[in-house]
Amino acid sequence: MATGNIFHLTPQKLESEIFEEIVAAKNVRIERILSQGHVSPESGWYDQDENEWVMVLQGHGRLVFDNGVEVDLATGDYLNIPAHSRHRVIWTDPDCVTVWLAVFYR
Repeated sequence: MATGNIFHLTPQKLESEIFEEIVAAKNVRIERILSQGHVSPESGWYDQDENEWVMVLQGHGRLVFDNGVEVDLATGDYLNIPAHSRHRVIWTDPDCVTVWLAVFYR
């Protein structure tokens, strides 16, 4: 059994984006992601073999899909991204840490 707090040790200023695996099993993986003004690398798109359900627990971010659709996510908003839906993070709030909860599943 493991316990924790999703907001524990949230720094006030992030030099780089932080990806932390919380749980991993055969068909599911849960991550906490911390962003502050960070975006996806210019060189590519996320194109995952898994579905991804993502929720913003704190802050604000914006994703774009390869078909041009943009999605804004603020505190409490969530989005289900089917496997192989190419997407990128194009903006996160530079003034506060955005806390994402991402659930990857098959």
